[in-house]
Formats: sequence, C-alpha cells, structure tokens
Amino acid sequence: MSDPLDWWEAVVLGVVEGITEFLPVSSTGHLTFAEKLLGHQIDAADVTAFTAIVQIGAILAAVIYFRNDLWRIVVALLRGAGHRERRTGADWRLAVAVVVGSIPIGIAGLVFKDQIETTLRDLWVVGAALIAWSGVMHYADTRGSLERYEESVSTRDTLIIGLVQCLALIPGVSRSGATMSAGLLLGIDRVTVTRFSFFLAIPALAAATALEAVSEFDNIAEGVGWGPTIAATVVSFFVAYVVIAWLLRYVAQHTFRLFIVYRVVLGVAILALLASGAISST
Repeated sequence: MSDPLDWWEAVVLGVVEGITEFLPVSSTGHLTFAEKLLGHQIDAADVTAFTAIVQIGAILAAVIYFRNDLWRIVVALLRGAGHRERRTGADWRLAVAVVVGSIPIGIAGLVFKDQIETTLRDLWVVGAALIAWSGVMHYADTRGSLERYEESVSTRDTLIIGLVQCLALIPGVSRSGATMSAGLLLGIDRVTVTRFSFFLAIPALAAATALEAVSEFDNIAEGVGWGPTIAATVVSFFVAYVVIAWLLRYVAQHTFRLFIVYRVVLGVAILALLASGAISST
C-alpha cells in the first residue's frame, strides 16, 4: 500500500492523464512513469487502481464532446435491437462497430487482469513498448492509403481494430496508438480512425474504471486516498476536453510523426534511467 497522494501530486497526475489519454503515446505508461518519479510503488494495488480510475475524467470529456454522435449511436442501437427493419443506416453500422470493437479488450482485460496489474506494471516493459510500438505506428502512418472513410468501415474492420486494441493492455503500447495504427493499415483516413478510437475508448475504459472502483475501493481509501483520486479525475476531465478538440484538428492536417518521435525519446529516456540505476523498475 502506498502513502496518500498529496493534493499537488493529484493535480500533476490529473494533467498527465488528461493530456495523454487520447494521444497515441500511452497514458498508462505516462502515469506509471510519473507515479514512480513521485516516489510511489507502481505495482501496489491502490496505485494500479488509481491509474485506472482517473481515466474516467477523460472518458467523461469524450462523452460530452461527442454527445450528439453518441446519442445517435445509442438510439440507433436500441431501435435496431428491437426491429430488424431499422438495422440500416450509418448510425446503426457505427453502433454495431463500437460494440463489436469493444468486445475483445473486455474479454482480454478480465482474462489477463492479474498480469496487467502486476507483471506488466514494470518500467522496463513501458520503455520497451513505447519504442517497439513506435515502429508499428511509423509503418502504419507511412503505408496507410487513407482512401476509406467512415461510411466504408465494416464489422470486419472494427473486429480487427478491436483485437489490436487488446495490445494496449501492455503499458507503453497506447490504446489510441494501437487502434489508430490498425485503422491506418486498413486504409482508413486519420480523422475517421481517430474519431473511432474515441468511441472505442468509452465502453472499454468506463468498464475498467467501474471494475477497479468497486474491487479496490478499500485499497484506494487506505492508500492514495479517494479525495486526491477524485481531484485528479476532475483535473483530467478539463485537460482532456481541450486535448480532444486539438487532436481532431491536428490529425486533419498532419501525420503522427510528432507522436512517434516523442514516444521513442521518452522510451529511451526511461530505459536509460533504469539502466543507470537512477530509478527502479517497480
């Protein structure tokens, strides 16, 4: 069990979460590294729970930002579920795509929950994954045809993207980095695959947050503390909302090169600190 978070630490971690949740740079990797720099045991039960729970702030930001799209998706799903003749149109296809794409990571998250919270909570893993997945992102970013748009995305596409999203359970890979790379390799344009990455994030991260909040409630209370956890979540909400708006404008005119270079630099820095003994891996 860790010591309680100071309020300023909660603010710092909330900012880190808000900035990195939807960028393809791994929010879990960044939070894990930041928690280590702040002197916390990164594989402690309360710290791993905090890392998952604070994501709900960013998820709420996405829900509010895309509220009109999400409303149409939910309505289309409910109507189509009860009436076969209503299972048509772009909103129905997008609703099915989100459901299908969310299933794999939900199953993988439950099956590998113990490994995710213990073995993979290691900065050697984070540093290596940041660098390794940067190669995949570079390949996808330079080889993707970008010729397909939202109306052409099929259930098969979303299942593939959902399966690749499972790799994001490894800290350092990045959920958005995984889904965006898969989408680009399927020929989908950057704006569409970025929007779809947001939609996939909502059910996956909301479920993970709810599970951790319930199962680790006492550990949070006795460790990092619920007050700082809630404060960090609120901060992440406001920061993430700004980042969402910026990212959608950015990907409309730029490649992912900036994020790829940043990932490699950070990964090398983490591995160098570990190799020098400046920080421990857990």
